[in-house]
Amino acid sequence: MPYPDKILLNDPLDMHLHLRDGEMLRRIAPLSAHTFSGAIVMPNLVPPVTDKKALVDYKARIEDAVGNTPFSPYMTLFFKPDYDMAFLSEMREHLSAIKLYPAGITTNSEGGVSSFDIDALRPTLEAMSALEIPLCVHGETDGFVMDREAQFVPIYERLAEAFPELTIVMEHITTKESVAALDRYENLYATITLHHLYITLDDVAGGLLRPHLFCKPIAKRPEDKEALLRVALEAHPKVMFGSDSAPHPKEAKESYGCAAGVFTAPIALQALAQLFETHDAPLENLQAFVSDNAKRIYGVTPPKKEVVLTKRPTEVPAEYGGVVPMFAEERLTFAIEEIIDG
Repeated sequence: MPYPDKILLNDPLDMHLHLRDGEMLRRIAPLSAHTFSGAIVMPNLVPPVTDKKALVDYKARIEDAVGNTPFSPYMTLFFKPDYDMAFLSEMREHLSAIKLYPAGITTNSEGGVSSFDIDALRPTLEAMSALEIPLCVHGETDGFVMDREAQFVPIYERLAEAFPELTIVMEHITTKESVAALDRYENLYATITLHHLYITLDDVAGGLLRPHLFCKPIAKRPEDKEALLRVALEAHPKVMFGSDSAPHPKEAKESYGCAAGVFTAPIALQALAQLFETHDAPLENLQAFVSDNAKRIYGVTPPKKEVVLTKRPTEVPAEYGGVVPMFAEERLTFAIEEIIDG
């Protein structure tokens, strides 16, 4: 059955978003707030968000950047193994999740976890379990780059078994091994990005290097992309959209030491609609993937927002304020026609 010319999405959510800070925040936060009702905001600033003042102040800067546009920034802390029950109890009303980074594995993660000794992590993770604070994990080892995520799956399994009441979100999964783990453990969930649903490593480096598609975790093999597509298109109840939209100035991407990150925030819903139509996936699955599953998993009630997409070929801008998006100067088959707030 052909897709309708217009698609209505209710309360879209981006459950893994980088908004940066300073001038970059002011430039790109309005782009997410325009089409999304809310987002889980990553804490890997410099310095990372690790205390109440830093979190509250960062949220205020985000709200100032988006102005009057209805948008809920769901705030996160950068994981530290010495967070205790007293501290987390005080933080609970301000906090939607805690993000765990292995040390040095991605942008601004040098202060991350260097050992996954369960006993060393137990005090914080037990407090999080008791307070129902989800744990979001960038799941990669420091092994060979194509194998890092698959090598991390046993760590996910140990965490899931040791803390069965803890909601664990495998962030921006890229492999068939991570997809398989979803159904083995009741408390494992996952976010999936737009770019990992579209590309493999061949798209990044199979011909001329395409720096604006370089990300961490890197894109993987065709069979991995197919596993991701399957659970996204069927709106598996334990997966949700998380863009991992990661803006860098154009000069930081097109340079020696290319920064990792794909910028998708302004075109995410349009490209997802195109993807779901291409694969003839039911519209209700798109709604579940971009909103309903996340609402249930996180227990959030975002501001009301209706996004109307129309089937109209539209060229993606070459850049947004000095940041090059995915699909720059290419055509997408859907465009944003109207945003209805409230």
